[in-house]
Amino acid sequence: MSELTNSKTDNWFASWFDTPYYHILYKERNYREAQIFMDNLTHYLNLPEKAKVLDLACGKGRHSIYLNKLGFDVLGVDLSENSIAEANKNANDTLHFRVHDMREPFEEKFDAIFNLFTSFGYFEHEEDHLKTLVAIKESLSEYGFAVIDFMNVNQVIANLVADEVKHVDGIDFHIKRSVIDGHIVKEIEFTHNDESFHFVEKVRAFTLEDFQQLMNEAGIYLLDVFGDYKLKKFHKKDSERLIMIFK
Repeated sequence: MSELTNSKTDNWFASWFDTPYYHILYKERNYREAQIFMDNLTHYLNLPEKAKVLDLACGKGRHSIYLNKLGFDVLGVDLSENSIAEANKNANDTLHFRVHDMREPFEEKFDAIFNLFTSFGYFEHEEDHLKTLVAIKESLSEYGFAVIDFMNVNQVIANLVADEVKHVDGIDFHIKRSVIDGHIVKEIEFTHNDESFHFVEKVRAFTLEDFQQLMNEAGIYLLDVFGDYKLKKFHKKDSERLIMIFK
């Protein structure tokens, strides 16, 4: 039996997100809820028809595909080559995918940039989070808006399930959650085909105040904050999400 671990690397996401097991574990996520969120978001932003939309950290492109069906010209980008290869099977004249590091800005400008479903806070070094925000700002058109949809860490920490086993496709995923050094850490262990695997997800526990400080440094204007996918008001203690609209 061999063990595959990436817990000691700075970019745990580069290996974990590139495995098929990541997609197996999270395949039951509520995509209808995600589509309702995107309906609400694009309506709220009043995006023009055929607006240029960037889906930043798009994974296999499911949300990019839906945004494209709503009539937008969409580019989905992700660091995972395997995910982008899968997403590219759905590409068309107004839907494109490419491998991209979110710390780097784009030459082209976008009417909206979406960073959805806690796809921020992965980097080990604080300056990389700032670089990402600056890159987003620099990639917006003059009248463009950006959206970061993050977990509400206050609510997550208060309701943290320390130990859990998820049974998916014949695999028992043993999950341990903890808060360590300002990060929410999830350890995932499982065995498949007589091989043992060990992965660690590590996300910076950014509060709204943390984001506001970073955005001030990046010269970003925070316009609105919501607490769930129906765009209800954000409540620090019990909102499910922290959704920030900025430019």
